[in-house]
Amino acid sequence: MMSSTRSLPASRASGFRLRALAGYAALGLLLTGCDQKTAATAPPSRLVRTEVVKLSERRQSITLTGDVQARVLAELSFRVSGRVTERLVEVGAHVKAGQLLAKIDPAEQQADLDSAQAAVVAAESQVKVATSNFNRQQTLITSGFTTRASFDQAQETLRTAEGSLEAAKAQLGTAKDALTYTELRADADGTITARNIEVGQVAQAAQSVFTLAHDGNRDAVIDVYEAALSLKFDDSKVALALLSDPSVTAKGTVREVSPTIDPKSGTVRVKITIENPPPEMVLGSAVSATGFIKPEQRIILPWSALNASGKTPAVWLVDAANKTVSLKPITIEDYETGAVVVSAGLKPGDRIVTEGGKLLSVGQQVSFNEETRS
Repeated sequence: MMSSTRSLPASRASGFRLRALAGYAALGLLLTGCDQKTAATAPPSRLVRTEVVKLSERRQSITLTGDVQARVLAELSFRVSGRVTERLVEVGAHVKAGQLLAKIDPAEQQADLDSAQAAVVAAESQVKVATSNFNRQQTLITSGFTTRASFDQAQETLRTAEGSLEAAKAQLGTAKDALTYTELRADADGTITARNIEVGQVAQAAQSVFTLAHDGNRDAVIDVYEAALSLKFDDSKVALALLSDPSVTAKGTVREVSPTIDPKSGTVRVKITIENPPPEMVLGSAVSATGFIKPEQRIILPWSALNASGKTPAVWLVDAANKTVSLKPITIEDYETGAVVVSAGLKPGDRIVTEGGKLLSVGQQVSFNEETRS
């Protein structure tokens, strides 16, 4: 028996093959599109530089400026009033103790002295007369030729005359002193820093004529803003330097802090004793004073680590498990040159991105080395 086989026409077989190939091609395009979409939604891993957050010692300092002043400033003035006839020194002159600085017209004081001298002479004459009368009464009462009343009166007259003489002598001494007050002399060695009179001017008693800076100790006087006084300084030592020549330095110790605030500037005056002041630090020299604050443990990050989450400062925090990043808001205590001081938001041991964070996105994977900033 012969068997027979049915075969499809050549045209239909060719159509089946074409449709199968088209299906495979469509499936391939679909899979390729899915792969491209997945690649588009998953950002590539980026190479960044990181560091582990740790506490560092932060040592701050404050530098302010002031000037050199004498420890003792004396306001020199005449003790009597009068017209100035001579002025013998100028501002900046160095004077010795007792040196004559200025004179006023002594005519009035000389007249008072002459009057006081005449009063002494008159009082001495009265004492002589009263003494003679008392001696005579004393002789007579011994002989019984006078009364007790006359003797007592003579004795009282003598005592009154002697009292008047003492008063006249005291007045004479006052007049002599007043005459010396017409000359103004330096009370110590020092430098004249101010002058307030001219020849021909009428100077009143106790009116400041010269300001004398006594030789000896020198202070650096600084006006400090009030907030700085609340800081905890390391000690009372201050580093001083001459503004015109910073190589000229000295050490200082805070001697006095004013208990009041200047209402105009809002500052507090601080006086610093200059220890062994160099010759270049003369009166009036401008100096800088640097005080050091007690060291504190703080988290300090480089500027390059700083980013923002909206309007809030932030850093890129690295998840140690899957090496992805997220924005971590932080609170900044202070800005320094090349660094920021963080007061909240991070803790020691956190790993943050310090370089390469500008193109990162939340959840992106990163690659980095394991080095930390020294």
